[in-house]
Amino acid sequence: MKGQPHLQARSWARASQAMRCLPFRRTFYELVGTTPLSSSAFCRRADAGQHCSCSLGSERVEAHWIWLIQVGVLRREVDGQGLTERVRLTPMGRDLLEQWPGAIPAASLLERLQHQLRRSRPRL
Repeated sequence: MKGQPHLQARSWARASQAMRCLPFRRTFYELVGTTPLSSSAFCRRADAGQHCSCSLGSERVEAHWIWLIQVGVLRREVDGQGLTERVRLTPMGRDLLEQWPGAIPAASLLERLQHQLRRSRPRL
């Protein structure tokens, strides 16, 4: 399909921007790359502050995770009874992490504004 590379590039850019705008550090993505995690379990972790640039409650964490699921960085884990509250890193999330050898670079002010608009009005 001719449009597919363009759509993949847009998805990649949107997911990359989300990762740079949200408060999760590289260590968080590495953690959910190996260990399924729920938002409540994440907030109870003694090292949660090392994985996030600010203090977040479980509801806010969950809201960020839902967005990361929508852009393709995270996915819900599935067990024998269906979807769980735990998330894992997707293959696209792993590929995005590989593009940054160290810490995830911070987004510019303009990118943060675009990201916020994209989250509040996804069709723009």
